[in-house]
Amino acid sequence: MSVNSSSHHKLRARVIAPARLHMGFLDLGGSLGRRFGSIGVGVNEIATRLSMMPSDRLTAHGPGADRAIAAVNKFVSALEQDFAVEIRIEDAIPGHIGLGSGTQLELAVGMALSRLYGLDLSVRNLAPIVERGARSGIGIAVFEQGGLVVDGGRGENTVIPPVVARLEFPADWRLILVLDERDLGLHGKDEIEAFRALPVFPAKEAAHLCHLLLMKGLPALVERDIRGFGEVIAELQRSVGDYFAPAQGGRFTSAGVAKALAFLEAQGAVGIGQSSWGPTGFCLVENTTRGETLVTAARRQFAGTAGLRFLLATPRNKGADVMLERTDASREKTLRL
Repeated sequence: MSVNSSSHHKLRARVIAPARLHMGFLDLGGSLGRRFGSIGVGVNEIATRLSMMPSDRLTAHGPGADRAIAAVNKFVSALEQDFAVEIRIEDAIPGHIGLGSGTQLELAVGMALSRLYGLDLSVRNLAPIVERGARSGIGIAVFEQGGLVVDGGRGENTVIPPVVARLEFPADWRLILVLDERDLGLHGKDEIEAFRALPVFPAKEAAHLCHLLLMKGLPALVERDIRGFGEVIAELQRSVGDYFAPAQGGRFTSAGVAKALAFLEAQGAVGIGQSSWGPTGFCLVENTTRGETLVTAARRQFAGTAGLRFLLATPRNKGADVMLERTDASREKTLRL
């Protein structure tokens, strides 16, 4: 069934889907019957922004247009409904750099369709259709609710990893992102093969990481203890980074990012890590002033390193913005997840 009434032609769905930092896995071995489990947070400064309107045929324009069309076709097949829409992608999270580009684009397309056609589908209804949440549920949870999120990994019957903790990330803390525009992280078949080839993750190490996060990291976040929280993230990252080293060529995918993070750590930044398969790295500082000082120093220090870029980011404590607008005049209403 296609929706092409004149009233729908006056409507446009707009979505802003934030990038997410994947701060690490908790149990890659699954010794208790649940595998993966992860922690992450959304950021405001990098996002996928798109708009969607009913049209005579399915078209998409902008970065990631082919992927957007592929996503619509998955929803057409799963929901048994024809969606003739025009999608305009104004900005897209860059692909394969560890910021969750695919998940955010596909969920943005799904939520835009749901709003535009009055389908009343949730993020968790949509994610399995585009096969998201196979390992981590962080991208889905950040799209849904933002904040600092911990998921419980995958059990035998898990469709999407459940959110087991969601906390407000301190609004004054800042994340310094270190991007390497010359490099890409593992993805697609290479990523699947890497997971297959890696050895069994030790149950004792997984227990240690879970203990560390639950009894040190999360309480430190609640009590606004950036050093305590940062120590946990850094240790989790060292453990998981060394485990992934055979697949990604070291603890970090990018040697340039590794050097930049070592410099930032020496300047007092905490919570040093790599998001997902990288190459994007991150660290934490107490506030904007401290962040701006360190970013300026890093840009000066690495001015001669091609491809390295530093971005001061703010945490996002809400999910994606999903809005329904009138296209002719005033906005009809704004709907949020």
